[in-house]
Amino acid sequence: MHLDLTGKTALVTGSTQGIGAAIAAGLARAGAKVAINGRKPETVESSAQALRDEVDGAEVIAAPGDVATAEGAAAVAATVPVVDILVNNLGIFGAVPALEISDDEWRRYFEVNVLASVRLIRTYLPDMVSRGWGRILNVASDSAVVIPIEMIHYGTTKTALLAVTRGFAKEAAGSGVTVNSVIAGPTHTGGVEDFVYELVDRSLPWDEAQREFMRKHRPQSLLQRLIEPAEIANLVVYLSSHQASATTGGAVRVDGGYVDSILP
Repeated sequence: MHLDLTGKTALVTGSTQGIGAAIAAGLARAGAKVAINGRKPETVESSAQALRDEVDGAEVIAAPGDVATAEGAAAVAATVPVVDILVNNLGIFGAVPALEISDDEWRRYFEVNVLASVRLIRTYLPDMVSRGWGRILNVASDSAVVIPIEMIHYGTTKTALLAVTRGFAKEAAGSGVTVNSVIAGPTHTGGVEDFVYELVDRSLPWDEAQREFMRKHRPQSLLQRLIEPAEIANLVVYLSSHQASATTGGAVRVDGGYVDSILP
């Protein structure tokens, strides 16, 4: 299967590192022009240059802005006014005892993990519909389905994101635009390494710490290892392609079998 995104422009939020950077690289390899996004202009520019260096001939746009705010989202839209593929990857997470999560922290998680995606969908979906083609991918998590006791605020916002996806897929019905969630499982990123060491002995070497974390805190995983960011990116690139035209309104899993369900 040849996935060719030549002529398409993709915006990937939170794409200066981790899963977002891997998604941006995957889309660039498929031929898309890719807009890199993050809060700090210098970090965004350096990440954009790194992608140009990594992928020969890649067209890359630096699109800094904090999309968890209306002002930041407007700045990104001014830089990238037309988008064919929107990947709402930005998200925050962290371990906090359930009874210690403050109102302000709940609000912050909803602003970043839910409203940032809603804001950009409102910005770009009408033009996609008018042109009769578009792809919107919201990066969710296994935590949307299996709420983790150590971060219920994170899991709850990712559950909300699944509902946002289904609702906007209905709004785009019959238009040629697809809207899907990608349910990512426990993934190996720098941020996750820090999170793992919050929950296991910091003196353990990484390979042992990873196995200990999966055994104690994610025993449902059938993969029995952390997923690599490129594995998440592979699914996003497919769902962004012409070949995925009949997949919409879905919550598509790339979770290593973590969610104990026979349905997607």
